[in-house]
Amino acid sequence: TTKKKINIKLETREETPLSNRHPPPNTTTPVPIFCLTVPRPSPRHSGGMLALRCAATCATCHRVELLLLRRSAAQVARRSSTAAALLFLSRYPPRPPPSRRLSSSGYCSHDGSLPKVERDDEGLAGDGSGVLRSPDLVDREYAELKLKEKLGHLGHVRIRQHVNPLSSAPVPVPDWKEVFRDSTLPLMVDIGSGSGRFLIWLAKNSPEPRNYLGLEIRQKLVTRAQFWMQDLALSNIYFMFANAAVSFDQLVATYPGPLVLVSILCPDPHFKTRHQKRRVVQKPLVGSISRNLCPGGQVFLQSDVLEVAHDMRDQFDALSGLFQHVDGLDPALPCDGDGWLLNNPMGIRTEREIHAESEGARIYRRMYRKRELSSAS
Repeated sequence: TTKKKINIKLETREETPLSNRHPPPNTTTPVPIFCLTVPRPSPRHSGGMLALRCAATCATCHRVELLLLRRSAAQVARRSSTAAALLFLSRYPPRPPPSRRLSSSGYCSHDGSLPKVERDDEGLAGDGSGVLRSPDLVDREYAELKLKEKLGHLGHVRIRQHVNPLSSAPVPVPDWKEVFRDSTLPLMVDIGSGSGRFLIWLAKNSPEPRNYLGLEIRQKLVTRAQFWMQDLALSNIYFMFANAAVSFDQLVATYPGPLVLVSILCPDPHFKTRHQKRRVVQKPLVGSISRNLCPGGQVFLQSDVLEVAHDMRDQFDALSGLFQHVDGLDPALPCDGDGWLLNNPMGIRTEREIHAESEGARIYRRMYRKRELSSAS
């Protein structure tokens, strides 16, 4: 191996200690940060800066944590954020700090720590790290569909986590006779269908004859879901690139069969006050659902963010003359003292539900049933 001599400039500065898994003891002792400036050794490699932060030794597990930061010259030129990686001297690396979405779920501990990730029977994950990550849990939940093997020419799909629904326009109504084999069957609409795994599983395994329509605002997810749907040869499911806030009414109003179920599962929370108008559950959509849902039809709401769950619940509780909560109707659907369903009544968890529960978050669920005409009057 050819060795090259590289000049390294070492700098030292001080910063308050940080800890990822366990909060450091109450101390203001400075922690040294060693910055190594590495010049460009060859035309194929860009120079940059390496920073090693030696955090305080954890008082609980007596482990020294190192934080490695690297910023290449190309990243600096693009003004991109610093890429960070954690190096831990332990068999199982600790989990990252809780996200704002998890902290808002009301289920995160006061010190920011999270429950341990559950492991599989062998205690090993697919990546060999010994930890069963939430993507592994999703693959196991939907293993029977074998969708991971059916990516085809699409490959890995990178998506935007949040999309501005205010920039969307209504979509044309499709010919339902061409979309479904039997367009007179009862219809379930999943608003914000995401990757589509949840709806595809229902379409394949539901014992009741029913059609399924997924509305999603991210085009790449719709394209992949349609590919999966066609590969599985399912004729009772269809995905549309549409914003339900502006297209739901005209779509379901033209459907020949009855609308029997609407699901809104873990929608984008839009935490900022000025962005809350982008939340999908607004009065116009609730009104459209109440007009088009058949008597006895159901609305299933779910979120891992308590604030969003309260917001959706209040929207439908305001129409108590039309909707009644199922906690007093179906003893097979037990609820807690606040009226949240204890279990998912759909038979399978959504991807976001799996991710949230793997992080230790709680899921808040509500199921409503539209009153019959006699009781509503």
